[in-house]
Amino acid sequence: MEYYRTRDIFYVMQFLGHKKIENTLLYVQLTNSIFQDRDDKYICKVAKTAQEAVQLVELGFEYVTGEYHDGGKLFKKQKLLYLGSQS
Repeated sequence: MEYYRTRDIFYVMQFLGHKKIENTLLYVQLTNSIFQDRDDKYICKVAKTAQEAVQLVELGFEYVTGEYHDGGKLFKKQKLLYLGSQS
């Protein structure tokens, strides 16, 4: 799940405490097979104040891009697919 979330094999290697990348690749292959039919879908939110931005970050949203004419900033969070769910 951590690889699916981050797409960073070296981070996952360190996160899991593996000494060899080959061990981590097993998890990458497993993740890819589990989520092969999954489209990357995101929940998008707009923060117009610093407080709104802080709340979104605390909820796991990632900053996407800058200010717009209305002062908003875009954040995204990947929709999670839990094993066993059909959605």
